[in-house]
Amino acid sequence: MRATKPVMARVNAFTQWGKLKRIMVGRSDHACFQPPQPGHKPEINDPYLAQHLPWPTGPKLKSMTDAAEVQLQGLIDVLHKEGVETVRPAEVDWTKPINTPEWSSPNQYCSVCPRDTMITFGNVMMEATMSRRDRFFEFMAYRPQVDWEWKNDPKSLWKAAPKCSMNDDMYDASWLDLTEAERFARLHNREFCLKMDKEIVFDAADFTRTGKHIFGQISMTTNTQALKWLHRELAPHGFVVHPIRIQYDTTPSHIDCTFVVLRPGLVMLNPDRPVEAEDAKFWTDNGWEFIMAPQPNNPEKPAYSQSSKWLSMNVLVIDHNKVIVEQEEEDTQKLLQENGFDVIPIPFRDVFEFGGSLHCSTWDMEREDSQVDLFPTFDIENSEWHQSL
Repeated sequence: MRATKPVMARVNAFTQWGKLKRIMVGRSDHACFQPPQPGHKPEINDPYLAQHLPWPTGPKLKSMTDAAEVQLQGLIDVLHKEGVETVRPAEVDWTKPINTPEWSSPNQYCSVCPRDTMITFGNVMMEATMSRRDRFFEFMAYRPQVDWEWKNDPKSLWKAAPKCSMNDDMYDASWLDLTEAERFARLHNREFCLKMDKEIVFDAADFTRTGKHIFGQISMTTNTQALKWLHRELAPHGFVVHPIRIQYDTTPSHIDCTFVVLRPGLVMLNPDRPVEAEDAKFWTDNGWEFIMAPQPNNPEKPAYSQSSKWLSMNVLVIDHNKVIVEQEEEDTQKLLQENGFDVIPIPFRDVFEFGGSLHCSTWDMEREDSQVDLFPTFDIENSEWHQSL
């Protein structure tokens, strides 16, 4: 299950940019198509296929999983050359159905994107609740590694968020029937498919780290209860959790294709999904600079991918000055080079089929960094949101 065992384990990842030491890379075997469910209606991207075929169920084609595995292994090879230790998820048969007293799923999903389920806050390994039924047990692929880290680093902490029910009343049943205009009208109030105050619900990929301060977006996959729970849970460990609000995106899901923290003082933004002015000011008042991501060089998505064209932004930062970028995204590479990064381009588009790119497909467990405070103007006593918790 592990590629190699280090002399000493150390769970430590406070930021997105500290020198990378150890990371998990996803695996594609036994992956399945995600089934329709409350709040999630997958659609085929290819117009011809969509016209003639229903959304498939069960296992993905072996040609798809094999092609993705080649590129995941390519990422591993690059990371090894950079001196980064890699580990893989445990093998799980995702074709097995889920049956509960109140709902069922004909199959599960995959372990290509550990970032969606797992996140490291300093020495805390956190398992997310997840927001989709087919991903309810996805944590099982990562548990063996979490267990190993916990046993081999006596200073590490292991936390699992309260498992949500995923019952029908956790979701807004009317959401899938809304027009785009109706969804846009609800955007200001952050009204998405999840009920905001029903249960604690979140995907780990909705959060980004800057040391002491953690930022999460309210979205299709994370609600307000989750941000409140994470702040209360992590405050004793010295962290502050903040909401971050994105404009114009009526179906937000996972922050790492929208708001990408690259290094201290620098964030790459999505031009189609600007940050609310008040939230942006919080960053710029603390000396941060925003750079705008270019339009993707290849916006075409695989036929069954449920991610957006903005996987072009889904880069993996190795340290303050080095970043891995998908090979075809030459304009993104150029932007990062102009901002002082050494760029390593690698082919990764076959992984897009599974809903993620370089950042999605990894979970960093060890970086050389600390709980630095890069928001010196923040005063929790005068923060309306934090005082409301």
